[in-house]
Amino acid sequence: MGNSYQKNVQYSQKRIHLKIIIMKSFSLKEILAIVNGELIGNCKDLIFAPEQIENAVKGNVTFIGNSKYARFWEKSKASIAIVYDGIKVLPGEGKAFIKVKNADLAMALILDAFEPEPPYFEADIHPTSVIDKTAKLGNGCKIGANSYIGKNVIIGENVIIYPNVSVFDDTIIGNETVIWSGTVIRERSKIGSHCIFHSNVSIGADGFGYRPSNDGRGLVKIKHIGNVVIGNAVEVGANSCIDRGKFSSTVLGDGCKIDNLVQIGHNSVLGRCCIMAGNSGLAGSVTLGDGVIIGGSASIKDHVTIHSGAKVGAGSGVITDVEAGKTVLGYPACDSREKMKQWVALRKLGRN
Repeated sequence: MGNSYQKNVQYSQKRIHLKIIIMKSFSLKEILAIVNGELIGNCKDLIFAPEQIENAVKGNVTFIGNSKYARFWEKSKASIAIVYDGIKVLPGEGKAFIKVKNADLAMALILDAFEPEPPYFEADIHPTSVIDKTAKLGNGCKIGANSYIGKNVIIGENVIIYPNVSVFDDTIIGNETVIWSGTVIRERSKIGSHCIFHSNVSIGADGFGYRPSNDGRGLVKIKHIGNVVIGNAVEVGANSCIDRGKFSSTVLGDGCKIDNLVQIGHNSVLGRCCIMAGNSGLAGSVTLGDGVIIGGSASIKDHVTIHSGAKVGAGSGVITDVEAGKTVLGYPACDSREKMKQWVALRKLGRN
């Protein structure tokens, strides 16, 4: 029992040591150059990983973007903290702060710097992949094992397609796009450059449409013969679905960010830089303006328009159009201030 435990501890220590060796490391000077902030204090430790403040150890860089996290700093073992410059706290002996205007954006830069290398491709085009003879592949493309590339597909330069991806006929994919395993891109889809599709994304599947048959004995399927058009720098999370249009296109504008488990119905049109959080959904023919934010598990009724800059709270049900810049929440969703008044009134009523 003791020997087995000792072996497990030694194995765990080896794994931790191996992780530290493999991870990149940076000096304080290099970290400072990455975030371009103001240095307070000094630290000679080599930084090998970012970590949240409660779990950080010597050699970690952490982040204090909100005053509620400042109280953890005194007991934190982190060597360096990236700190929002509106927070007043001292680094302490042997530690350093780097003050920045936006700790979240600085964190993004640090995470970029520490990002591990992507999965290794033994061959640029795996021998088990199936590529139609009419398909055109740009320079620097990589296609993983058991992937399928259909007829007349055009793939731009430096596109990475991981194992078990299917790209069907007449699809166009722009430069530098990354497609993770299990994703299916149906026929006639048009995808821009620098996109990321995480595992098991479905793009261009048939939309959901049925009508009762004339004899009343069943449902008649309404076929969707359109496609999906996705702009540049769009990211779609794992297991999300974007259905193709009934006649024309379902459209995602440049810079849209879609979380995991999101449903986008047929003929919906999203403007630039929209955000949809996990488990949210758009029914058919929904229109989102630029910069719309949809909270987690929110549902949007068909043919609704949500204008630019509007926000929909998590779990809300939107059944009517939303004005530009407005925040709505609740079910049915209404102006957030009005909804809060309703909730306060209900709480008071419950006390009486």
